[in-house]
Amino acid sequence: MKILDKYLLKTFLTTFTTVFVILFFIFILQTVWLFISELAGKDLDLVMIIKFLGFSMPRIIPLVLPLSVLLASIMTFGDLSENYELAAMKSAGVSLKRAMKSLTIFIVILGGIAFLFANNVIPFAEYKFINFRKNIAQAKPALAIAEGQFSDVGFYNIKVNKKSGENGNFLTGITIHKKSNLGDGSKTVIKAKNGELISSEESSILQLVLNNGYYYEDIVPKKYEERSKMPFAKSSFKKYIINIDLSKLNKVDVNNEQIANTNTMLTVNELNYTLDSLHKNLKTDILSFSENMNQRILIPKDNKIQSLKKSKTLPNNILSLYNNEEKSKILDLAVSNLASTKYSIDASNTDFKNKRKNINNHLLAFYDKFVIAYACFLMFFIGAPLGAIIRKGGLGLPIIFAVLIFITFHFINTFGKRIAQEDGLSPFLGAWMSSFILSPLAILLSYRATNDIGLINMDVILAPFQKIFQKIFPSQN
Repeated sequence: MKILDKYLLKTFLTTFTTVFVILFFIFILQTVWLFISELAGKDLDLVMIIKFLGFSMPRIIPLVLPLSVLLASIMTFGDLSENYELAAMKSAGVSLKRAMKSLTIFIVILGGIAFLFANNVIPFAEYKFINFRKNIAQAKPALAIAEGQFSDVGFYNIKVNKKSGENGNFLTGITIHKKSNLGDGSKTVIKAKNGELISSEESSILQLVLNNGYYYEDIVPKKYEERSKMPFAKSSFKKYIINIDLSKLNKVDVNNEQIANTNTMLTVNELNYTLDSLHKNLKTDILSFSENMNQRILIPKDNKIQSLKKSKTLPNNILSLYNNEEKSKILDLAVSNLASTKYSIDASNTDFKNKRKNINNHLLAFYDKFVIAYACFLMFFIGAPLGAIIRKGGLGLPIIFAVLIFITFHFINTFGKRIAQEDGLSPFLGAWMSSFILSPLAILLSYRATNDIGLINMDVILAPFQKIFQKIFPSQN
């Protein structure tokens, strides 16, 4: 390796490492902020917090890595151009294309590592992260309930005045608001002097045993004016047991996906296998539904119609063959069948849409593993020529350009995925949309930088206006 290649590689790596560490730290703080409700006030020890953050770190890499490459490229080549080092290279016969050669090889290797990381490390960490969050309450049941505040636990909001015991599972001063299944607030309040949390790591059920308390429930009458007569029902108890399904806890994800969606936990090979099964299941369900509907809409045999079919003299109005009572029964049956068929079609359509959305999510996860590798390559060929053109290093102008470009990339990427999830666009285009849109920018900047053309050629822009101005105000000679 020549001295120039070593110098450029060392300069870029120094800048890239510094930028990556800073951005990684910023995104980790954002992760802490997103999950602060799961960390604060839960008596988590240091080891559990480190595990929590450690499992969440790999998912940050797809955001941090391309941005770090972009910013490091702009800063590195901006410094070289600002200090006339690029000019010295060109005067010595070394073109910008040749100067970028060693860094291009490094970026290709980095892209390969990014793909391997996205294909192996991120799925493993995602699996650990989601299950760790789900099992926190199982390992230490008291962590699900904070002291002195209402904690959202499944279908209950629970507040305790004090926790005691080795694991904090003995509770004093308990107030529970049970959520309504209709989503219209809480109509049930349970108060108890004390209680105990019981759980097992082998079970997903958290058992809350309440002692010496009261059970209040609002009674909602059919008529509004009768509400004053039945304000609520009250009962007392010596012992009352509530079972809480812990599998429902902590299922909110930063990507708005449920725990049931395993697309982020699978490698490329596993995604291929899963997608094949999902496509087959969807096709089987559609065929089964169509066959079922064909059987349901068959017209039952009728002696009158069958006899007329043989004589080939069917009237235009078939109902005229029946008396009024038979007509009424036929119409009632038709209306009932129509309503039943419509309900079945609507329910099946919703189910098919959910299955298609699940397939789209798996396809997006499949393409994302390749997009992150290409994003590193793309950001380098945007950042390096842009830095050479603007001739500014440091943390000023390069940061502005880098943030604007990356926000554009990230916004288009998110927009494309959202449309693809709802089946408004193919998952391939949704995942690759941002790369396809910004690739021409990388080609344009590389062409202008290697040919020593500025970022904007003002002569091309001003020439039409100059011609118009000369026609309006011709020169007086």
